[in-house]
Amino acid sequence: MARKGGFGGGMPGNMNNLMKQAQRMQRQMEQQQKELEVTEFKASAGGGAVEVTVTGKREITKVHLSEEVVDPDDIEMLEDLIMAAANEALRQVEDAIAANMGKMTGGLGGFGL
Repeated sequence: MARKGGFGGGMPGNMNNLMKQAQRMQRQMEQQQKELEVTEFKASAGGGAVEVTVTGKREITKVHLSEEVVDPDDIEMLEDLIMAAANEALRQVEDAIAANMGKMTGGLGGFGL
């Protein structure tokens, strides 16, 4: 007669393997996150007239402006170029984060990730 309730004979070993795999995955994700945090992402706007560098922590570390883009009579254009370059650099960070997560969770399709 079939047993009711419980997990059956083979489940505890499978659960233990699953926990080890999850712990290994967590360590890998933490390592990749640390590596990403120190990675620099550069983006430019205005044909290279404005360049912004950000880290994987989403911190702006450098803004470079070419002399020809600094026009006191057109501050608004300079502001727009800085904003465009910064936003593109931040998109690069987000893409890198998504790519790392995709590599880590690629085999977990059945878990809804």
